[in-house]
Amino acid sequence: MIQAAERDASIARVLREICALDGAVRAGALELVGAHLRTQAVAADVLECVQALREDAVAVRIAQRLGPPG
Repeated sequence: MIQAAERDASIARVLREICALDGAVRAGALELVGAHLRTQAVAADVLECVQALREDAVAVRIAQRLGPPG
C-alpha cells in the first residue's frame, strides 16, 4: 500500500484520510467498502488490504509514513 501511495498522490490522499479516522469509524467504513468489493470481481489481495487497514497498528504505521491528511 505504501509503495502504491508513494507512486500515486490520489492513493496517498485516500490512505491518509482513512488512517486519520477513529478506529471504530475506520472499521465501520471499511466494512462497507469490503462488502461492496466482495460483490465485485476483485483480487483477494485487495480485500486483504482493506482488512489490514481496519487494524490500528497498520493505520498508525501508514499515517506515520505518509504524514497527516491535508
